[in-house]
Amino acid sequence: MNEQALSVREAITSRRSVKNFNGQPVDLENIVSVLEDARWAPTHGLRNPWRFVVAANQEYVKFQDVLKEYGVPKWKELSEEELEKQMKKFRAPGAVVFVVVKEDVRQKERLEDYAAASALIQNAMLLAWDQGIGTCWKTPPFIDNPKFREELGVKTGERIMSMLQFGYYDDIPKGRVRTPLEDIVTFYGMDDEQEEE
Repeated sequence: MNEQALSVREAITSRRSVKNFNGQPVDLENIVSVLEDARWAPTHGLRNPWRFVVAANQEYVKFQDVLKEYGVPKWKELSEEELEKQMKKFRAPGAVVFVVVKEDVRQKERLEDYAAASALIQNAMLLAWDQGIGTCWKTPPFIDNPKFREELGVKTGERIMSMLQFGYYDDIPKGRVRTPLEDIVTFYGMDDEQEEE
């Protein structure tokens, strides 16, 4: 197990979504380690509404044919050069995890489960970042394609909520400006004069 290199605050404020991966594979053991710890996300009633479909190592190389089938429109009509350009978005990451969530028929529980799974994904991204592995949370339209769902073994009553790419990178993306806190917080019970002071 890796010793933590970053404080929680450092991990949160330094993490970036990586889109330019360098193609180096991410070992399955690293992915399992991240998911093992990420599952400690808060979950209402300990429902643990998630499961994962993981492709790493040689299995990820094979899985790229599936991604080509569903993620590159009209791939059969493209030249080899055009196809390779389109496939870069799938070949550059070193592994992928699909987060599959139960879709409770009750709206409140469904929203709670989605929120819990979002916290799990954030945990995974932070834990990977702490290991020097970049991630990018993707939601391409093909994740709802019935044939793609069938390929991944997604059942009725489940939804793929994330294609989480894992990979190594050469350059850390620049941080983007966040909305200032004063623009998005209201301090209850304080009038305008108190806020101005």
